[in-house]
Amino acid sequence: MRLFLVALQFLTRLPVRLSRFEPAWLNDCVRHFPLVGMLVGGVGAVVLLAAAQLWPAWIAAVLALAATVALTGGFHEDGLADTFDALGGVVPRDKALAIMKDSRIGSYGALALGLSLLLRAALLAVLATRPALLAAAALLASHAFARAAAVGVMVSLPYGGDAEHAKAKPLALAVAPRNLFIALAWCALLALAGAACGVYRPKLLAAVIAAAIAALLMRQWLKGRLGGYTGDGLGATEQLAEIAVLLAFTATF
Repeated sequence: MRLFLVALQFLTRLPVRLSRFEPAWLNDCVRHFPLVGMLVGGVGAVVLLAAAQLWPAWIAAVLALAATVALTGGFHEDGLADTFDALGGVVPRDKALAIMKDSRIGSYGALALGLSLLLRAALLAVLATRPALLAAAALLASHAFARAAAVGVMVSLPYGGDAEHAKAKPLALAVAPRNLFIALAWCALLALAGAACGVYRPKLLAAVIAAAIAALLMRQWLKGRLGGYTGDGLGATEQLAEIAVLLAFTATF
């Protein structure tokens, strides 16, 4: 519970208060990132399904997207924009890391962020017209699997930036593989629960594969350009994996 609260405090804007804090907790709390994702996805699902009863699907989709962005404070969206600004062009590693630290947004970041929001809103609008169970499962899985993808990148790569100046230094240290196993266990429980409730199993399998592919592609990109991951790179991983999972759930098969 303590590590879950640390993860909740780190990934969302919820007013979580802890009586004390140990830096090592931030490193270990990544095991519960998918559980936080389930909470965020659950809020998005409630807003989507409730709004779809009152307004057209595209309005419900934008409201659901706005709810999840508000809950996380645009944490992952910021990472997506910074990553594409830094790696969208052909610049040396040191220059790319400097661009990531720049608070201003460039053309690559603006394009990536705009297209991500547009595509996710479109996918949620499709889900708003589908059965409620499928829509809820898609929201929960997209946020949970995407955060597990980020943990996978974190465990499989060294830190690629300047660890001394990292915003969250404990996350710049080696993350134990057991944290990835626990994160994947949360995802497995969610998938099993979805299957037991009647969610079409091929879609669940496609969603798992989609998240894994997104994680692998981001791992290779970050490794090739930076030699490791950064916090912004993890945010970009989450966003791209989230889109991949939503594409799997909305595909016509």
